[in-house]
Amino acid sequence: MTARNANAIEASKEQEPTADLRRWLCHLAEQDRLAIAREGIALADELSAVSKKIERERTVLFPRPDGHDIPVAANLFTSRGSVAESIGAREDELLARFQDAVRNPLPCREVATGPAQDIVHTANIDLLKLLPIPKHNELDSGPYITAALLIARNPRTGIQNVAIHRCQVSGPDRIGVLLLPRHTLNYFRMAEEAGDALDIALVIGIHPICLLASQAIAALDEDEMEIAGALLGRPIDVVKCKTNTVRVPADAEIVIEGRILPKVREPEGPFGEFPQYYGPRADREVIQVDAVTHRRQPIFHTIVGGGFEHLILGAVPREATLLQHLQRSFPSVLDVRLPRGGTCRYHLVVKIKKVSDGEPKNIIMGAFGGHYDIKRVVVVDEDVNIDDPDEVDWAIATRFQADKDLIVVSGAQGSKLDPSSRNGISAKMGLDATTPVDAPPLDFKRIRVKGEENVDLAKALQVDGAGAFQRLGIA
Repeated sequence: MTARNANAIEASKEQEPTADLRRWLCHLAEQDRLAIAREGIALADELSAVSKKIERERTVLFPRPDGHDIPVAANLFTSRGSVAESIGAREDELLARFQDAVRNPLPCREVATGPAQDIVHTANIDLLKLLPIPKHNELDSGPYITAALLIARNPRTGIQNVAIHRCQVSGPDRIGVLLLPRHTLNYFRMAEEAGDALDIALVIGIHPICLLASQAIAALDEDEMEIAGALLGRPIDVVKCKTNTVRVPADAEIVIEGRILPKVREPEGPFGEFPQYYGPRADREVIQVDAVTHRRQPIFHTIVGGGFEHLILGAVPREATLLQHLQRSFPSVLDVRLPRGGTCRYHLVVKIKKVSDGEPKNIIMGAFGGHYDIKRVVVVDEDVNIDDPDEVDWAIATRFQADKDLIVVSGAQGSKLDPSSRNGISAKMGLDATTPVDAPPLDFKRIRVKGEENVDLAKALQVDGAGAFQRLGIA
């Protein structure tokens, strides 16, 4: 990230979060953090290549991709700081703010109409003609909708669930969808057992807050859109779909209404996933599209599979949930991170203020129970910067001995998208990289250079280094 971008984020942290995608894009443009691509970028591969090239630098908007009238936005999150900024918080407040929103959800407010339904298509639907849907990674099976909120209603209670699932366009009005063992699949099984389809909506192009809230590790029948309202500080306005009873954000750019069909499975995949591998092709659930509604001059949002936005979007909500889970039993836990090197899913670093030598191992076991995806936990002391992988490696190198500080658990549930697992059966590893409580103070005292933090390089160094070297006469 450039210094200019960092300063722009810093200056805007205290602002109120904006309410929809286009105002968020306007905000980024005002901060000179929105890149505009040339017109006509190809939807297959090229759009994702450009997005990935600048994924840690700028959000990017693609006008007329492949000549399509609808522009495509990508890279809404370019850093951890931009995630915090989207909810109007400082980076060090991010997890606490998310935790508070999960504890204090704000019910949605239903309205009669909204921009999301300005234009309605119900006949002769052809998704690839209506919408600029990209193909992302090299061996993806085709165009994928990757940034849509899949909203479904519990067939028994009517309570909604919000999640993101990969959606392969497999026909003009047909979508293959991967349903992992989470709440959407739970709702679908209820409907399928009764012989019914599950009404759903795919919501594309909303404020980043709604994307963030969708990834909360919430209990069944806790509506993530209410968490989004709490993060925003006001209720999310929702409207009833035109062809079913699902409620969707009224300010969304695009809504695809449909049904997940009972007793129907069709081939889906491969698709480039967050572990940086391809999720395999298999027979999966199918969405029949009934309608497409959208704003006038809508914007399509896409997330490059396995890219930074994909990873960070899943990391922050999981971190907040895992931190709350661990602090409930272990008050010594100060912070947690799901580092990028562990795909922001599989590796967890826990920072603690250590009070006893046995506690880190208990924390490790508690972390394994916090989410089945986690396969490695490293516990470190409070003097370690958990945002710096080199610091974590240093703690392992100097404070960990495998014969006494290692925990290994075999045959546990893990991620099915982890190619090293056996259909989701995985081994877990925990590393206690903390100092012994009774260690002599100097044994683990970190070295430091006195005054380093106060050095002013502008005063200490000569501007013309090459000229100064020549004047020293060293040759």
